[in-house]
Amino acid sequence: MGGAEGPSPSAIFLFFLFTLFFAFPAQALEITGQPQQGGLVLGRAAAGARVFLDGEAVPVDGEGRFVLGFGRDAGARAEVRVERADGSAEVVALEVRPRDWQVQRIDGLPEEKVTPPKALLERIAADNRAVAEARRSRRALAEFLGGFRLPVAGARVSGVFGSQRILNGEPRAPHSGLDLAAPEGTPVVAAAAGVVSLAHPDMFYTGMTVMVDHGLGVQTVYAHLSRIDVTVGQRLAAGETLGLVGATGRATGPHLHWGASWLDRRLDPESLPGLMQP
Repeated sequence: MGGAEGPSPSAIFLFFLFTLFFAFPAQALEITGQPQQGGLVLGRAAAGARVFLDGEAVPVDGEGRFVLGFGRDAGARAEVRVERADGSAEVVALEVRPRDWQVQRIDGLPEEKVTPPKALLERIAADNRAVAEARRSRRALAEFLGGFRLPVAGARVSGVFGSQRILNGEPRAPHSGLDLAAPEGTPVVAAAAGVVSLAHPDMFYTGMTVMVDHGLGVQTVYAHLSRIDVTVGQRLAAGETLGLVGATGRATGPHLHWGASWLDRRLDPESLPGLMQP
């Protein structure tokens, strides 16, 4: 896992950039990063301010720090509104950069994993409810300011975020994460510090699944595990092992499906700030 090595120079620079960005009081709205489909940007407003993205309330910590996430199909423009404690307000229009998405074909899946029979629909709905409940968290705490890391060392990328999936010849929903192929039993670590928000032993599509809440609405998901080593509510340090690579759920071979989200928006894990090898 390379835990004995120190952080890379780029990671150290990014950490200090974040520290400087968040160390001084700010009155005007500040946005750091390029808004893009599937991306995440950092922001800061005056302490005590309320922030809205396209009318939806955004989690803000006690120092006015927040993040903004943009889904795969986000429109070309987004509006940020800040309402300060003194009654003043500021509105900023953001240009969201579009991206091109790949098409990925996967054959050889069991038919019930592509088109589940009616008898399994309630199980799938229960899985979806469990994930949605975990994503309700709005903790006003940013635990990811040191940047993110890949959760599997030495893995091969076998699937990317946003690609249109053709499963057994049938079009399905776009891929919601990054697939990292590695031998079964390879350790999987937390991409950043946080609290375990879900640890499910057997979801229909994703098998053994863990979610980690990093604060301010940002969460990461780790799916198809062969073993889970954490429990809900457990606090994890960045790089701490949470399970092992497997092939549970809908998988054709051992790999980690690594996902990221902000509130209910799925994000491209490769666009997370400060992403580096573990």
